[in-house]
Amino acid sequence: MQQLDIFADSRDVALRNDVVDQLQRRNAAVARTALTLLACAYPNDNALPAMTVLVRELENVATLPVTDHAELAAICGHLEKEVASGARQILPEQNAQSWLAPCWRALAQRAAALTYRETDTGSHAAPLWLRAGDWFQASDAIETIESWWHIPSPLAWMTEARYRANGLDAAWPLLAELAWLAPAKFTTLLVVLEDASVDALRRQFDAAAHFAGTSAGTVTRTAEGFEWRYA
Repeated sequence: MQQLDIFADSRDVALRNDVVDQLQRRNAAVARTALTLLACAYPNDNALPAMTVLVRELENVATLPVTDHAELAAICGHLEKEVASGARQILPEQNAQSWLAPCWRALAQRAAALTYRETDTGSHAAPLWLRAGDWFQASDAIETIESWWHIPSPLAWMTEARYRANGLDAAWPLLAELAWLAPAKFTTLLVVLEDASVDALRRQFDAAAHFAGTSAGTVTRTAEGFEWRYA
């Protein structure tokens, strides 16, 4: 019977942990060295592709402004499909979100000069600031959009920014406005917020909309929750 060599059989784990440790430190040079050691010792390791994406992301930090909406969309697609996917494979969920935040923050800074376009709703700095968890910077970016409170996407962004920064009391008037202006955006935002009180608001909104048909109304915050008043 072959004796188990604990050191040899756990070496892949140790090498993999070395890469993860340097990734979390955002030390590109040392992460590349650790990744090379892992690849040489275990060229078929399942973690190599995702780790390679993350190391490259640290190595290829761009600072030039993004001045084209299509370019920003392409960079966002890369972050979402490749970098975020790799981070979720390698890091625990909470750590993955924290690791990605500087990536979104750097991109938001690069996209600061881009104007809002209805045909490219995601190609703006505001949703990037939200992804980074920078609520006040997101609000500032949204404020640059003319009549943002009348446009579904910016209204949804501002609603989330105010909710994250100051809680439901600050956000509920915008939530009510969003519910009437863009129900689909409202529903999507509820999933993102994961707030029981807001879910209760949605149930009341659905019931009121079903009862009232197309008639107008307003929602009022009360001590007990939300109350619908018809016009």
